[in-house]
Amino acid sequence: MSKLAQADFTSAYRWRIHRNVLIYIVILLSLMGAMAWAEQWGLSRNLIGPIFLFSTVMIYALIGISGRTSDQDEYYVAGRRIPAMYNGMATAADWMSAASFISLAGALYLQGFSGSGQQPGGLAYVMGWTGGFCLVAFLIAPQLRAMQLYTLPDYFDRRFGGRWPRIIAALASVLCSFTYVVAQIYGIGLIASRLTGVQFEIGILLGLGGVLLCSFLGGMRAITWTQVAQYIMLLLAFLIPVSWLSYQQLGSPVAPLAYGAQLSRIEAIEKRLIHDPAEIEVREEYARRARVFEARLVDVDRAMVDLRQSLEDEIRELKSQGADFASIAKARRELLAVPKDPAAAKEQWTKAMLDNQERSLPLGGMPPHAQAFQGQPDGNPQQVKQFNESRLNFMALIFCLMVGTAGLPHLLTRFYTLPSVAETRSSVAWSLFFIGLLYLSVPALAVLVKFEVLNNLVGSSFEDLPSWIAQWARVDSGLLEISDVNGDRVLQLGELKLGADMIMLATPELGGMPFVVSGLVAAGGLAAALSTADGLLLTISNALVHDIGPGRARKPKSAEGRVILSKFALLAVAMLAAVVAAFKPAQILALVSASFSLAAAAFFPGMVLGMVWQRVHRKAVVAGMLSGLAVTVYYLVSNAQGLRHALGLDPLGGLWFGIQPLSAGVFGVPVGFAAMILATWLLSPPTGSHVPSAQDTAPSLGRYPGL
Repeated sequence: MSKLAQADFTSAYRWRIHRNVLIYIVILLSLMGAMAWAEQWGLSRNLIGPIFLFSTVMIYALIGISGRTSDQDEYYVAGRRIPAMYNGMATAADWMSAASFISLAGALYLQGFSGSGQQPGGLAYVMGWTGGFCLVAFLIAPQLRAMQLYTLPDYFDRRFGGRWPRIIAALASVLCSFTYVVAQIYGIGLIASRLTGVQFEIGILLGLGGVLLCSFLGGMRAITWTQVAQYIMLLLAFLIPVSWLSYQQLGSPVAPLAYGAQLSRIEAIEKRLIHDPAEIEVREEYARRARVFEARLVDVDRAMVDLRQSLEDEIRELKSQGADFASIAKARRELLAVPKDPAAAKEQWTKAMLDNQERSLPLGGMPPHAQAFQGQPDGNPQQVKQFNESRLNFMALIFCLMVGTAGLPHLLTRFYTLPSVAETRSSVAWSLFFIGLLYLSVPALAVLVKFEVLNNLVGSSFEDLPSWIAQWARVDSGLLEISDVNGDRVLQLGELKLGADMIMLATPELGGMPFVVSGLVAAGGLAAALSTADGLLLTISNALVHDIGPGRARKPKSAEGRVILSKFALLAVAMLAAVVAAFKPAQILALVSASFSLAAAAFFPGMVLGMVWQRVHRKAVVAGMLSGLAVTVYYLVSNAQGLRHALGLDPLGGLWFGIQPLSAGVFGVPVGFAAMILATWLLSPPTGSHVPSAQDTAPSLGRYPGL
C-alpha cells in the first residue's frame, strides 16, 4: 500500500471512530433523558436501576460482539492501530477501576487528606497513582512499545532469554492480576445487587456475564472500544453528582475550585463534635464495650461459659416477667451468636475489641479531615509515634502505587496497541489528562459528602432517617452500620459507621438527588469495574496460554487455535475469581493496593535494570524476581488478620516499622534490586547466553522513526 493510500485509509478509519463515538454519546444521553422523564412520570425505582444496568451492559456487549476476532494480532494487541487519544481513554478506564471510582473518595472521607496512626491518608492514593503514570510515560511505555511484543512476560523472554524469566513473569502476572480482578468482581456484585435488589452472589453472576460478553469474543480489540465507551459513562457518572452537590452547597458546579470553602466549616463542626456531651457519652460506651471484650480475652474458655450462662439466665428472667417477644428473641439471637469454640471466640472478640477501641476515639476514629497532626506542647509520645507511623505509611503507599503502576501487566499491555513509539508517548499524556478530569474531583467529593453527613445527617432523629440507610445496611453490614448507642434516639457521629466502598455510590441519595442519578452513578461504577476486569482477565488468560501454556507438542499450531485456547482460559479464570469474590475477602482498596505491591516487586526491578544496565543477565533477574516476590508475599500473608487470629498472634505484632501490609512492596522492591545487582556481580552469565545490547532492547531514532 502506498503512503498516500495508507494516509487515506487512516483518515477514513479515524473518521469512522469519531462517528461511532459520537453516536454512542447521543445514545447514552438519550437513555439518561428517557430515564429522568420516566421517573418524573412515576416509573418505579425498582425498575430504573435494572433498566440502567441492562441497557448499559447490552451496549458494551454489542460493542464487544462487533469487535470479535480470531486474528492473533487483533486479539492480543488490537492490530497495533488504536489512535493515541482513544487509547488514552481506554487506558484511563482500564486504570480507574472500582478502587478509583467506588473507594477512593471513601478513603479520603474516612482517612482525611493525610491520615493518622497507621492510616496512610486518601491523598496517598491520588499522588501515588498519578505519579506512577509519569514513570510509565518517561521510562517504561515507549521502550516496551518499540520492541513490538504481545505481553509483559514477552519482554523478560526477549531481554534475558531462557525459560525461567518468562515463566516467573507470567506467574507473577497471574498472581497480581487475579488479586486485582477479585476486587473488581466484588465491586460488580456490590453495584449489581444494589441496583437490582438481588442477592450479592447473584449480582456477581449478572455482572460477570457483562464482563465475558465484552472480552470473550474479541480480546484486546473488543476490550479497547468497550473501555472507551465505559470511560465516557464513568466520567459522566462521577462529574454529574459531584457538580450537583457542589452547586447545592456552594452555588458553583465547578467542585475542584469551590470545595475549599467547606474545609473551614468541616473543621468547625469537627471541633464542636469532639466536645459534644452526647458524642462523649457514645465514646465512653464504646470504650466500656472494648474493656469487656478485653476482659473476656484474658480467659476465653471461662468467658464463653459465663456468657452462655448469663444469657440463659436473662432469657429465663424475661420469660418469668412476661416480657414481649422482641426482647426474648433479641436475647436468643445473642445466645446463638456466642462463638462455638475458643479459637472462633478469640478471633471474634479481638476484632470486636479493636473495633470498639477505634470507635471510642473522637469523630468515630476518623482524623480531622484537613489536619492529621496538630502537635502537643508537652510532646505527647503517643501522638508523636502515631504521626511518625502515619508519615511512614503515607510515603510507603505512594512508593508502592508509583512503582506498581509502572509494573502492572494489564496496564502496560495497553501500550502495545499503538501504531508507533511517538503515539505511545502521546497516549500516556492523553491518559493523564483523562484520569486528571476525575482525580481532581475526588478530593472535592469527599469533602462535600463529609459536610453533608456532619451538617445534615448527624443530629437527625432515628425516626426521620432516610430510607436509603436501611437499604444499604441490608446489602452488606460492613458498608453501613448504625445503632442508638446512648439511647437518646438522636444520631451521633459515633453511632454511624460508613464503609469506604459506599461513599460514592450513596452520594446521590445523600444529596437528595433524583433516583436516576443514583442509577447513573451505579452504572458508572459498574463501567469502571467492568473495564478493568476485562483487561485483567485477558492478561491472565494470555499469561496462561501465550506465556506458559501447554508444552510445545500439545500447544495449538495455528494462531487461531491459541486464541481460542485463550478464550476458554479467560472463561475459567473469570468463574474462579467470581467464587473468590463471593466470600468478600477484603475491601476493594486493600485488595487493589496489595496487587500493586506484588506487581512492583515482581516486575519493576527487572524492567528498569534490564533497560538501563547491559550486564544484567538471566540468573540475576530470576534471583531478583523470586526474592522480591518472596518478601512481599511473606509480609502480606504473615500480616493477614485471619491467619494471625488462627495462630493466636498479636494482630499488629508482625508489622515492620508500623507499615501496613498493603504497602508490602516497599520491602520487596529494594530486595529485588539488591538481589539482581549482587547476582550480576557475583554470578557469571549462563553458558551460551546472549546479553542484549542497548540496540536490542531500547528504541532508537534510526530503528523507530516515529520516535
